[in-house]
Amino acid sequence: MTPAIRAAEAAGVPHQVVEYAHDPRARSYGLEAAQATGQPPERVLKTLLARLDDGRLVVAVVPVAMRLDLKALASAAGAKRAVMAEPRDAERATGYVVGGISPLGQKRRLPTLIDTSAEAHDRIFVSAGRRGLEIALAPADLRALTEGRFAAIARD
Repeated sequence: MTPAIRAAEAAGVPHQVVEYAHDPRARSYGLEAAQATGQPPERVLKTLLARLDDGRLVVAVVPVAMRLDLKALASAAGAKRAVMAEPRDAERATGYVVGGISPLGQKRRLPTLIDTSAEAHDRIFVSAGRRGLEIALAPADLRALTEGRFAAIARD
């Protein structure tokens, strides 16, 4: 059991854990998860970390079919600029490895922004804390568990 699953269970949030055989040759962990779980890519979200111009790390959760808009993320986080965090910084801050970073159960709670497109679905899928493991839950529950907020931070 991962910290992400423990966080959902401890909060009593309705969820489903979905495991699939991860292919180490996969080029996109998120698209692999969508295909393996049979979910449309709009419902499977990836967890990315960015560094704001003031040095803070922020978590961005966006559909795997879309790209993170760094300008929109910076604006939503109250900063002027954002860049993608170095993988080792993301792993150190969250306690997860790249490709398996979950927005839930992170080692250090970071400000979290979830793309508004997630609200269009009754259930979304995010990493459950390791490659090949997803957790499905309501977008409002993800927001509550991360103490995050919805913002338009993704683009095609």
